[in-house]
Amino acid sequence: MTDDNAPVRFDTKIAVLLRDDLETWQRLNVTAFLVSGLGTQVPEVIGEPYADADGTPYLPMFRQPVLVFAGSKELLTTAHTKAVGRGATLAVFTSDLFTTGHDEANRAAVRAVRQDGMDLVGLAVYGPRNAVDKILKGASMHP
Repeated sequence: MTDDNAPVRFDTKIAVLLRDDLETWQRLNVTAFLVSGLGTQVPEVIGEPYADADGTPYLPMFRQPVLVFAGSKELLTTAHTKAVGRGATLAVFTSDLFTTGHDEANRAAVRAVRQDGMDLVGLAVYGPRNAVDKILKGASMHP
């Protein structure tokens, strides 16, 4: 007999790392933007659509938890370097994106800065659990 409510231990991890000096609205906005890209590039992270008891359909969501961490600007830079070096599935959010107003401007703002010059305020990473743990080493769970 299986327990459908038993926690599942996933082999993979979805994690967001936020700079620890962001305002609350910025943390929420950055998190939403960062994870939005994962489902488009990594379809296996998306579960099945939802429906309530009346049959009203709802969009599918991630099939596993999204863990949110916080860290210093330096930790974000280190994590970014590790993630790029490992070829991890990665999304970035730079401070410049707080001043842009649409997707095209966002991409242009990221494209205008070399990798080692990015003022990162957040990143999302997906991959094997142990690899993501190594990338985020030193980060703490978001309060």
